[in-house]
Amino acid sequence: MADHDFFSLKDQVAVVTGAGQGIGEGIARRLHSAGARVAVLDLNEETAKSVAKSINGIGVKCDVSSSDSVRQGIAAVQRELGEITILVNNAGISGKAAYTWELEETEMDTVYAVNLRGVYLMCRAVINKMLEKRYGRILNVASIAGKEGNPRLLAYSATKAGVICLSKSLAKEVAGRGDITVNSIAPAVVQTPILDKIPQETIDYMVSRIPVGRTGKIEEIAALVHYLVSPEASFTTGQCYDISGGRATY
Repeated sequence: MADHDFFSLKDQVAVVTGAGQGIGEGIARRLHSAGARVAVLDLNEETAKSVAKSINGIGVKCDVSSSDSVRQGIAAVQRELGEITILVNNAGISGKAAYTWELEETEMDTVYAVNLRGVYLMCRAVINKMLEKRYGRILNVASIAGKEGNPRLLAYSATKAGVICLSKSLAKEVAGRGDITVNSIAPAVVQTPILDKIPQETIDYMVSRIPVGRTGKIEEIAALVHYLVSPEASFTTGQCYDISGGRATY
């Protein structure tokens, strides 16, 4: 890549979870286009390998809610691509849309295991090497629901709020220990397969709260992530960046 290419990720190794489709796939493609070698991690091995093949990366089956699966997945990436310099925790599930008084305890546990514990396990799996090398970028995909709380999506909203604070806590722990940053983003509703399990009335509610008047685009999310994981974003850490069409301004 030319010296004047901004936000180059040449020689970087990036891991993107939940990258077999949707936002994660868009992020993986964007990071590859910037020069990174990308590992596509997904519970669906077939889609992970399909996306990875199209960007000359590697596809790895990984259940982010399982510490054993995370360890194996990270080890596979290190063997194939080298030390990980970029981690994008995108994997997440919406859970069942229901009022709190209708929500089973097991449903809460299931959403937590993927959306919050999964982020913790992935961060823990890479942070020691980043500290050793004194360089790294971690970007956690939260949600505007984690700031405002969406009705009938309590488990999703609560775990995404947890992702925001996890990111802030970890960012403060590693600040000053080299060029390591940890940030999160809070997208509003984006048209992806995750919406297939959400009632239309809930989707309509979310769109109605967006002043721009439309859903976000995967490419717009990927562009923001690209900046935040680039070397240029060295003075940006512990932040949660809205990408919500004006829904939230705090």
